[in-house]
Amino acid sequence: MDLGLHGKNILITGGSKGIGRATAELFAAEGANVAICARNAEEVGNVVEKLTAKCGKAWGQAIDVADPAALKGWIEGAAAELGGIDCVVCNVSALAVGDTPETWEKSFRTDMMHTVNSVAAAVPYLEKSPSASIIIISSVSGFEVDFAAGSYGAFKAALIHYAKGLSNQLVAKGIRVNAVSPGNTYFEGGIWNNIEQNVPDLFKTAMSLNPTGRMGTAEEVASGIVFLASPVAGRVSGTNLIIDGALTKAV
Repeated sequence: MDLGLHGKNILITGGSKGIGRATAELFAAEGANVAICARNAEEVGNVVEKLTAKCGKAWGQAIDVADPAALKGWIEGAAAELGGIDCVVCNVSALAVGDTPETWEKSFRTDMMHTVNSVAAAVPYLEKSPSASIIIISSVSGFEVDFAAGSYGAFKAALIHYAKGLSNQLVAKGIRVNAVSPGNTYFEGGIWNNIEQNVPDLFKTAMSLNPTGRMGTAEEVASGIVFLASPVAGRVSGTNLIIDGALTKAV
């Protein structure tokens, strides 16, 4: 199926590893132009080099998305480099699991406000696109209570609500907005790789809860993100796509 993404300009926060990187690679394979950001300049550079071999244009910058000025500068720079914006994927999370003032502050500044600030900076460009969309990455922890209840789960829930509200607010401007909620997603260097090595009992418990007998892959989540962002999904807005292998039981 041709998803209609050839030549589209896609921005992905946190595109140097995991779900963000897999999403960037899949967009590039579909012929889209891709811009990414992450905190590690070397990792950003390596990914941009590989993306350039696959797509028309690729660009990246090392920033902390919790810095509003730096984030806005990256979005404006990406729009200039690529020639506009057709989609923004808000993917970064502080992964601040806990119930301390520090985890609440990190989750608010990174998970919540990086998303809000990204949308605010990108909307003027998205308004000019004939097939504009925003994808907000939440989590199954945002609608079911699990080990991440506390700051992480609360702000992931807020992101689902925010996406639904935006879909209504931006529909008149031709901008679709959807959330994606992955379940346990395993990749090298990711949170579940870290838990496997450092908290084996929690990893064993999490594995036992997965009906498929395994965790998901970054590529499986990326497939859902790319479809939702594409013109093929032009009628889909205001939804929360759960990609969890039947892990959750909420209706």
